[in-house]
Amino acid sequence: MKHLYRYITKGVCAKSILLNIEGDILLDVVFEGGCDGSLIALKHFVEGRQIDQIINELEYIPCRNKKTSCPDQLAKALKVYKEYVLKK
Repeated sequence: MKHLYRYITKGVCAKSILLNIEGDILLDVVFEGGCDGSLIALKHFVEGRQIDQIINELEYIPCRNKKTSCPDQLAKALKVYKEYVLKK
């Protein structure tokens, strides 16, 4: 079953992340706002991958002097999805 999910980001330029997930596979991701080039590259890197792989690779990546980044916010979004939707 596919789920469409919006995560409101905190502490980054992107305002939210739109996710299309089927089971534990991220089918599509769209960042609203943020740095176009970097986020398009990130989109191509993560689409079609298992959410645990994405979380493991992107969690805790900082941006400049911030404690978070768009990749870290994506990992956080997937952790929330995993906890509340997949119940894992």
